[in-house]
Amino acid sequence: MVQTSTNKINYFESANKVLYEGKDSKNPLAFKYYNPDEVVGGKTMKDQLRFSVAYWHTFTADGTDPFGAATMQRSWDRYDGMDLAKARVEAAFQLFETLNVPFFAFHDRDVAPEGSTLQETNKNLDVIVTMIKEYMQTSNVKLLWNTANMFTNPRFVHGAATSCNADVFAYAAAQVKKGLETAKELGAENYVFWGGREGYETLLNTNLQLELDNLARFMYMAVDYATEIGYTGQFLIEPKPKEPTTHQYDTDAATTISFLRQYGLDKYFKLNLEANHATLAGHTFEHELRVARVQGLLGSVDANQGDPLLGWDTDEFPTDLYSTTLAMYEILQNGGLGSGGLNFDAKVRRGSFEQDDLLYAHVAGMDAFARGLKVAHKLVEDRVFENVINERYSSFKEGIGLEIVEGKANFHTLEQYAFKNPNIVNKSGRQERLKAILNQYILEV
Repeated sequence: MVQTSTNKINYFESANKVLYEGKDSKNPLAFKYYNPDEVVGGKTMKDQLRFSVAYWHTFTADGTDPFGAATMQRSWDRYDGMDLAKARVEAAFQLFETLNVPFFAFHDRDVAPEGSTLQETNKNLDVIVTMIKEYMQTSNVKLLWNTANMFTNPRFVHGAATSCNADVFAYAAAQVKKGLETAKELGAENYVFWGGREGYETLLNTNLQLELDNLARFMYMAVDYATEIGYTGQFLIEPKPKEPTTHQYDTDAATTISFLRQYGLDKYFKLNLEANHATLAGHTFEHELRVARVQGLLGSVDANQGDPLLGWDTDEFPTDLYSTTLAMYEILQNGGLGSGGLNFDAKVRRGSFEQDDLLYAHVAGMDAFARGLKVAHKLVEDRVFENVINERYSSFKEGIGLEIVEGKANFHTLEQYAFKNPNIVNKSGRQERLKAILNQYILEV
């Protein structure tokens, strides 16, 4: 059995609370750039970054991959069943306190095991949610978001809301109903939909229109039930192009926004964007953030990175300063993430199997985004890219360009203009110069 509240196991004995020591520190368990109380752009780093620990990769992942067995050494894994679930809660809140993170996130099946029936499963979840709530009452940690795992169990082999089986649709609805009740109980600031199997393997056996319509119907049911129970958190949907299905309906930011707008769901949903999913979609992370931002639908971020040499979702901890800088640039231009945050949907490598590697990884990711925040803020403050962009598109601020923007031009007037102005002069985009400036800011700020 797990320890009682008066006799808890210390799962992270080697670490006290991780503190900011500055860039000259050689302490691997100290922040070099993340100073939660430092004010950047009118807010503390803590409020700008809103870091979150992902429960699934941190406390349930065991290192299994298609070619090998589990490698992770986790002291809480000495237990099983509900005792294991309770031990993970204890370990989780110790890690949250050690890292001083303000948020965490979970799938329902991360925190509590499935039972033999849905009723038993819900009872298991109730026990753990009660335990989590008790820990939250004596902690400063809040729930950034929760979601339903509707991809692991074989019942979801053909999808959940997009399944060809109405019984599965009904089961998925019951699971999300419980998830929304959990969100309200724990004060989740958001509720996420990630359609792990909401897609298809082949069009030869797929009614694509029905599946998309059913997916929209499902989301409206969720909106209606949230209203019924008084849950006011932000709904988020997380795009991903493939894996585990060949083609997922929420392929990327643009596709997902199109779906939301087609069905009128953009009034209720924003996007939760993941860096590695952008890689899989053939985009940069900053591209996905920009697409969502300019449409007013950037909601939250799953902070990780992929390996461009590999074609799958590697979910590495984010350490690429170019990526974190350009991501924070978009987030700052968005005015922040509102109720969203930077959730480390990232896992230590299979060879980084010792328990303390969880701490090293989160420190690395938090420092990388803190550094990115400071560089991005300076770029925004100095209007480095804004000035270049304004000058580049200056032809649309006067003359024929202004007429185009104001809707006063048509093909007839533009043809006459082209006849009178045969000599077109373009200017260099100076891409290499801009990249050199970005390098300079990253190295010197």
